[in-house]
Amino acid sequence: MSDDSTNKPPSPEGKPRKEPKIWPGRAAAAAAGSTPAAPEASPPAAAAQPGPVEAPATPQEEVPAGEKPKKQPKIWKGRTGAAPAAAPAAATTAPAVPAAPAARTAAAPAAAAKTTASAKPPVPLVQVPKKPEVIESEEKMTNRRRFAIAAVFSFLTANLLMFMRFFFPRVLFEPKTVFKIGYPSDFGFGVETKFQKDYRIWVVRNSESIFVIYARCTHLGCTPDWISSENKFKCPCHGSGYDSEGINFEGPAPRPMDRANVQLDPQGQIIVDTSILYQWPKGGTSHFKDDGAYLQV
Repeated sequence: MSDDSTNKPPSPEGKPRKEPKIWPGRAAAAAAGSTPAAPEASPPAAAAQPGPVEAPATPQEEVPAGEKPKKQPKIWKGRTGAAPAAAPAAATTAPAVPAAPAARTAAAPAAAAKTTASAKPPVPLVQVPKKPEVIESEEKMTNRRRFAIAAVFSFLTANLLMFMRFFFPRVLFEPKTVFKIGYPSDFGFGVETKFQKDYRIWVVRNSESIFVIYARCTHLGCTPDWISSENKFKCPCHGSGYDSEGINFEGPAPRPMDRANVQLDPQGQIIVDTSILYQWPKGGTSHFKDDGAYLQV
Protein backbone atom coordinates (compact mmCIF):
# COMPACT_ATOMS: atom_id res chain seq x y z
CA MET A 1 0.00 0.00 0.00
CA SER A 2 1.42 3.36 -1.00
CA ASP A 3 1.67 6.36 1.26
CA ASP A 4 -1.00 8.19 -0.74
CA SER A 5 -3.66 6.13 0.87
CA THR A 6 -3.13 7.88 4.15
CA ASN A 7 -4.02 11.21 2.60
CA LYS A 8 -7.50 10.11 1.63
CA PRO A 9 -10.33 11.01 3.96
CA PRO A 10 -11.58 8.23 6.10
CA SER A 11 -14.92 6.62 5.48
CA PRO A 12 -17.88 7.46 7.63
CA GLU A 13 -17.28 4.31 9.64
CA GLY A 14 -13.76 5.44 10.36
CA LYS A 15 -12.14 2.84 8.19
CA PRO A 16 -9.97 3.71 5.20
CA ARG A 17 -11.51 3.19 1.71
CA LYS A 18 -10.31 0.06 -0.02
CA GLU A 19 -8.80 0.66 -3.41
CA PRO A 20 -9.80 -1.58 -6.35
CA LYS A 21 -7.39 -4.28 -7.28
CA ILE A 22 -5.21 -3.44 -10.29
CA TRP A 23 -4.19 -6.34 -12.49
CA PRO A 24 -0.87 -6.40 -14.32
CA GLY A 25 -1.00 -5.52 -17.99
CA ARG A 26 -3.41 -2.69 -17.60
CA ALA A 27 -2.43 0.74 -18.73
CA ALA A 28 -3.30 2.15 -15.29
CA ALA A 29 -0.43 0.25 -13.59
CA ALA A 30 2.20 2.05 -15.67
CA ALA A 31 2.24 5.16 -13.44
CA ALA A 32 2.21 4.83 -9.65
CA GLY A 33 0.21 7.22 -7.66
CA SER A 34 -2.28 8.10 -10.44
CA THR A 35 -5.86 8.57 -9.44
CA PRO A 36 -8.31 5.74 -10.24
CA ALA A 37 -10.71 8.09 -11.99
CA ALA A 38 -8.21 9.16 -14.64
CA PRO A 39 -8.55 7.28 -18.00
CA GLU A 40 -5.81 4.80 -18.70
CA ALA A 41 -3.78 5.44 -21.85
CA SER A 42 -2.15 2.70 -23.88
CA PRO A 43 1.66 2.80 -24.06
CA PRO A 44 2.88 4.58 -27.19
CA ALA A 45 5.45 1.93 -27.99
CA ALA A 46 2.80 -0.72 -28.41
CA ALA A 47 1.49 0.88 -31.67
CA ALA A 48 4.85 0.50 -33.43
CA GLN A 49 5.48 -3.11 -32.44
CA PRO A 50 4.29 -5.86 -34.79
CA GLY A 51 1.88 -8.45 -33.60
CA PRO A 52 -1.42 -8.16 -31.80
CA VAL A 53 -2.57 -4.71 -30.84
CA GLU A 54 -4.95 -4.10 -27.98
CA ALA A 55 -8.27 -2.44 -28.73
CA PRO A 56 -8.59 1.26 -27.99
CA ALA A 57 -9.54 2.14 -24.49
CA THR A 58 -13.23 2.13 -23.87
CA PRO A 59 -15.04 3.34 -20.85
CA GLN A 60 -14.26 0.78 -18.14
CA GLU A 61 -17.06 -0.72 -16.21
CA GLU A 62 -16.68 -1.03 -12.53
CA VAL A 63 -15.43 -4.44 -11.69
CA PRO A 64 -16.43 -5.76 -8.30
CA ALA A 65 -13.63 -6.56 -5.94
CA GLY A 66 -12.18 -10.00 -6.37
CA GLU A 67 -13.38 -10.47 -9.98
CA LYS A 68 -11.32 -10.45 -13.16
CA PRO A 69 -12.04 -7.78 -15.73
CA LYS A 70 -13.40 -8.75 -19.12
CA LYS A 71 -10.75 -9.48 -21.68
CA GLN A 72 -10.77 -7.08 -24.60
CA PRO A 73 -10.40 -8.52 -28.17
CA LYS A 74 -7.11 -8.07 -29.94
CA ILE A 75 -6.79 -6.19 -33.24
CA TRP A 76 -4.15 -7.43 -35.67
CA LYS A 77 -2.33 -5.14 -38.03
CA GLY A 78 -3.57 -5.33 -41.61
CA ARG A 79 -7.17 -6.13 -40.65
CA THR A 80 -9.81 -3.73 -41.92
CA GLY A 81 -12.68 -2.38 -39.95
CA ALA A 82 -12.98 -1.29 -36.37
CA ALA A 83 -12.68 -3.55 -33.36
CA PRO A 84 -15.91 -5.31 -32.49
CA ALA A 85 -17.79 -3.85 -29.60
CA ALA A 86 -17.88 -5.70 -26.33
CA ALA A 87 -20.56 -8.33 -26.31
CA PRO A 88 -22.97 -8.54 -23.44
CA ALA A 89 -22.17 -10.95 -20.65
CA ALA A 90 -24.89 -13.37 -21.67
CA ALA A 91 -23.46 -13.76 -25.22
CA THR A 92 -19.76 -14.28 -24.45
CA THR A 93 -19.82 -17.79 -25.91
CA ALA A 94 -21.18 -16.71 -29.36
CA PRO A 95 -18.55 -16.63 -32.16
CA ALA A 96 -17.55 -13.25 -33.52
CA VAL A 97 -18.82 -12.46 -37.07
CA PRO A 98 -16.19 -10.89 -39.31
CA ALA A 99 -17.08 -7.47 -40.64
CA ALA A 100 -15.54 -7.92 -44.10
CA PRO A 101 -18.22 -10.30 -45.57
CA ALA A 102 -20.97 -8.01 -44.31
CA ALA A 103 -19.25 -5.06 -45.96
CA ARG A 104 -19.02 -6.96 -49.27
CA THR A 105 -22.67 -7.96 -49.06
CA ALA A 106 -23.65 -4.36 -48.45
CA ALA A 107 -21.43 -3.11 -51.26
CA ALA A 108 -22.81 -5.61 -53.84
CA PRO A 109 -26.21 -3.89 -54.36
CA ALA A 110 -24.48 -0.53 -54.60
CA ALA A 111 -22.09 -1.83 -57.28
CA ALA A 112 -24.97 -3.43 -59.18
CA ALA A 113 -26.95 -0.19 -59.03
CA LYS A 114 -23.92 1.74 -60.26
CA THR A 115 -23.41 -0.69 -63.19
CA THR A 116 -27.08 -0.47 -64.12
CA ALA A 117 -27.00 3.31 -64.03
CA SER A 118 -23.84 3.49 -66.13
CA ALA A 119 -25.11 1.04 -68.78
CA LYS A 120 -26.36 2.78 -71.89
CA PRO A 121 -29.81 1.89 -73.27
CA PRO A 122 -29.73 -0.22 -76.47
CA VAL A 123 -29.76 1.78 -79.66
CA PRO A 124 -32.81 0.87 -81.80
CA LEU A 125 -32.04 -0.52 -85.26
CA VAL A 126 -33.19 1.73 -88.03
CA GLN A 127 -33.56 0.19 -91.49
CA VAL A 128 -32.61 2.59 -94.20
CA PRO A 129 -34.85 2.13 -97.25
CA LYS A 130 -32.97 1.16 -100.39
CA LYS A 131 -33.04 3.30 -103.46
CA PRO A 132 -35.00 2.08 -106.52
CA GLU A 133 -31.75 1.90 -108.51
CA VAL A 134 -30.21 -0.42 -105.94
CA ILE A 135 -33.30 -2.66 -105.88
CA GLU A 136 -33.33 -2.88 -109.68
CA SER A 137 -29.64 -3.77 -109.83
CA GLU A 138 -30.14 -6.48 -107.20
CA GLU A 139 -33.02 -7.96 -109.21
CA LYS A 140 -30.86 -8.00 -112.34
CA MET A 141 -28.06 -9.75 -110.52
CA THR A 142 -30.52 -12.32 -109.14
CA ASN A 143 -31.95 -12.99 -112.62
CA ARG A 144 -28.47 -13.38 -114.08
CA ARG A 145 -27.50 -15.77 -111.33
CA ARG A 146 -30.60 -17.88 -111.93
CA PHE A 147 -29.98 -17.93 -115.69
CA ALA A 148 -26.38 -19.03 -115.16
CA ILE A 149 -27.44 -21.83 -112.81
CA ALA A 150 -30.12 -23.00 -115.25
CA ALA A 151 -27.62 -22.99 -118.14
CA VAL A 152 -25.12 -25.04 -116.15
CA PHE A 153 -27.73 -27.60 -115.14
CA SER A 154 -29.03 -27.85 -118.72
CA PHE A 155 -25.52 -28.44 -120.03
CA LEU A 156 -24.86 -31.15 -117.45
CA THR A 157 -28.22 -32.82 -118.16
CA ALA A 158 -27.58 -32.87 -121.91
CA ASN A 159 -24.15 -34.41 -121.39
CA LEU A 160 -25.60 -37.02 -119.06
CA LEU A 161 -28.23 -38.00 -121.64
CA MET A 162 -25.59 -38.22 -124.36
CA PHE A 163 -23.49 -40.43 -122.10
CA MET A 164 -26.44 -42.72 -121.32
CA ARG A 165 -27.27 -43.01 -125.03
CA PHE A 166 -24.15 -45.12 -125.58
CA PHE A 167 -25.60 -47.90 -123.42
CA PHE A 168 -28.51 -48.47 -125.83
CA PRO A 169 -28.15 -50.04 -129.28
CA ARG A 170 -28.59 -47.86 -132.34
CA VAL A 171 -31.65 -49.39 -133.99
CA LEU A 172 -33.33 -47.96 -137.07
CA PHE A 173 -37.04 -48.61 -136.84
CA GLU A 174 -38.42 -49.17 -140.32
CA PRO A 175 -41.99 -49.97 -141.30
CA LYS A 176 -43.04 -53.52 -141.91
CA THR A 177 -42.18 -54.93 -145.27
CA VAL A 178 -45.19 -57.30 -145.42
CA PHE A 179 -48.67 -55.97 -144.63
CA LYS A 180 -52.30 -56.03 -145.75
CA ILE A 181 -54.04 -53.10 -147.44
CA GLY A 182 -57.59 -54.46 -147.94
CA TYR A 183 -59.68 -55.94 -150.69
CA PRO A 184 -59.39 -55.01 -154.41
CA SER A 185 -62.92 -53.65 -154.35
CA ASP A 186 -61.81 -51.03 -151.78
CA PHE A 187 -59.86 -49.13 -154.45
CA GLY A 188 -61.26 -47.05 -157.25
CA PHE A 189 -59.61 -45.86 -160.47
CA GLY A 190 -56.66 -43.61 -159.96
CA VAL A 191 -53.98 -43.18 -157.25
CA GLU A 192 -54.60 -43.94 -153.56
CA THR A 193 -52.19 -42.05 -151.26
CA LYS A 194 -53.44 -43.03 -147.78
CA PHE A 195 -50.61 -45.55 -147.24
CA GLN A 196 -47.81 -43.12 -148.14
CA LYS A 197 -47.13 -42.02 -144.58
CA ASP A 198 -47.17 -45.46 -142.94
CA TYR A 199 -45.74 -47.71 -145.62
CA ARG A 200 -44.33 -45.38 -148.28
CA ILE A 201 -46.44 -46.78 -151.13
CA TRP A 202 -49.16 -45.72 -153.55
CA VAL A 203 -51.91 -48.05 -154.72
CA VAL A 204 -52.81 -47.52 -158.39
CA ARG A 205 -55.77 -49.03 -160.22
CA ASN A 206 -56.39 -48.80 -163.94
CA SER A 207 -58.73 -50.56 -166.31
CA GLU A 208 -56.63 -53.76 -166.41
CA SER A 209 -54.84 -54.25 -163.05
CA ILE A 210 -53.94 -53.10 -159.54
CA PHE A 211 -50.30 -52.51 -158.69
CA VAL A 212 -48.31 -50.82 -155.91
CA ILE A 213 -45.63 -48.15 -156.60
CA TYR A 214 -42.82 -47.85 -154.05
CA ALA A 215 -42.60 -44.08 -153.26
CA ARG A 216 -38.90 -43.51 -153.83
CA CYS A 217 -37.36 -41.33 -156.52
CA THR A 218 -34.89 -43.21 -158.68
CA HIS A 219 -32.58 -40.19 -158.80
CA LEU A 220 -31.40 -39.82 -155.17
CA GLY A 221 -34.13 -41.59 -153.13
CA CYS A 222 -36.39 -38.73 -152.13
CA THR A 223 -40.14 -39.28 -151.68
CA PRO A 224 -42.16 -37.64 -154.47
CA ASP A 225 -45.62 -36.10 -153.97
CA TRP A 226 -48.78 -36.85 -155.92
CA ILE A 227 -50.17 -33.72 -157.57
CA SER A 228 -53.70 -34.58 -158.61
CA SER A 229 -54.26 -31.27 -160.46
CA GLU A 230 -51.37 -32.09 -162.79
CA ASN A 231 -51.93 -35.86 -162.71
CA LYS A 232 -48.30 -36.62 -161.95
CA PHE A 233 -45.77 -37.38 -159.21
CA LYS A 234 -43.31 -34.59 -158.52
CA CYS A 235 -40.05 -35.01 -156.61
CA PRO A 236 -39.45 -32.00 -154.27
CA CYS A 237 -35.67 -32.54 -154.19
CA HIS A 238 -34.57 -32.09 -157.80
CA GLY A 239 -37.78 -31.73 -159.81
CA SER A 240 -38.08 -35.20 -161.35
CA GLY A 241 -41.57 -35.91 -162.73
CA TYR A 242 -43.49 -39.21 -163.13
CA ASP A 243 -46.86 -39.99 -164.63
CA SER A 244 -49.72 -41.75 -162.84
CA GLU A 245 -48.10 -45.19 -163.41
CA GLY A 246 -44.67 -44.07 -162.16
CA ILE A 247 -42.96 -43.68 -165.55
CA ASN A 248 -40.40 -40.85 -165.54
CA PHE A 249 -40.78 -38.15 -168.16
CA GLU A 250 -38.93 -35.10 -166.76
CA GLY A 251 -36.09 -34.15 -164.52
CA PRO A 252 -32.90 -36.07 -163.69
CA ALA A 253 -34.66 -39.35 -162.78
CA PRO A 254 -32.93 -42.11 -164.89
CA ARG A 255 -35.76 -44.69 -164.86
CA PRO A 256 -39.33 -45.32 -163.63
CA MET A 257 -40.12 -45.91 -159.94
CA ASP A 258 -40.08 -49.48 -158.64
CA ARG A 259 -43.19 -51.62 -157.99
CA ALA A 260 -43.75 -53.85 -154.92
CA ASN A 261 -44.86 -57.48 -154.87
CA VAL A 262 -48.64 -57.96 -154.44
CA GLN A 263 -50.64 -61.12 -153.74
CA LEU A 264 -54.05 -62.19 -152.49
CA ASP A 265 -54.40 -64.14 -149.24
CA PRO A 266 -57.04 -66.89 -148.77
CA GLN A 267 -59.55 -64.31 -147.52
CA GLY A 268 -59.11 -62.26 -150.69
CA GLN A 269 -57.15 -59.33 -149.15
CA ILE A 270 -54.18 -57.78 -150.89
CA ILE A 271 -50.81 -58.52 -149.25
CA VAL A 272 -47.95 -56.16 -150.12
CA ASP A 273 -44.26 -57.12 -149.75
CA THR A 274 -41.90 -54.15 -150.20
CA SER A 275 -38.82 -56.36 -149.77
CA ILE A 276 -39.45 -57.63 -153.33
CA LEU A 277 -39.31 -54.84 -155.94
CA TYR A 278 -39.76 -54.95 -159.71
CA GLN A 279 -37.74 -52.49 -161.81
CA TRP A 280 -37.46 -51.18 -165.33
CA PRO A 281 -33.80 -50.38 -165.85
CA LYS A 282 -32.79 -47.60 -168.21
CA GLY A 283 -32.40 -49.12 -171.70
CA GLY A 284 -33.23 -52.58 -170.26
CA THR A 285 -36.19 -54.98 -170.11
CA SER A 286 -39.20 -54.05 -168.01
CA HIS A 287 -40.27 -56.40 -165.19
CA PHE A 288 -43.60 -54.70 -164.60
CA LYS A 289 -45.40 -57.59 -166.33
CA ASP A 290 -43.83 -60.28 -164.15
CA ASP A 291 -45.97 -62.41 -161.84
CA GLY A 292 -46.43 -60.65 -158.55
CA ALA A 293 -45.85 -57.18 -160.01
CA TYR A 294 -49.62 -56.62 -160.40
CA LEU A 295 -53.05 -58.17 -159.77
CA GLN A 296 -55.39 -58.86 -162.64
CA VAL A 297 -58.88 -57.39 -162.15
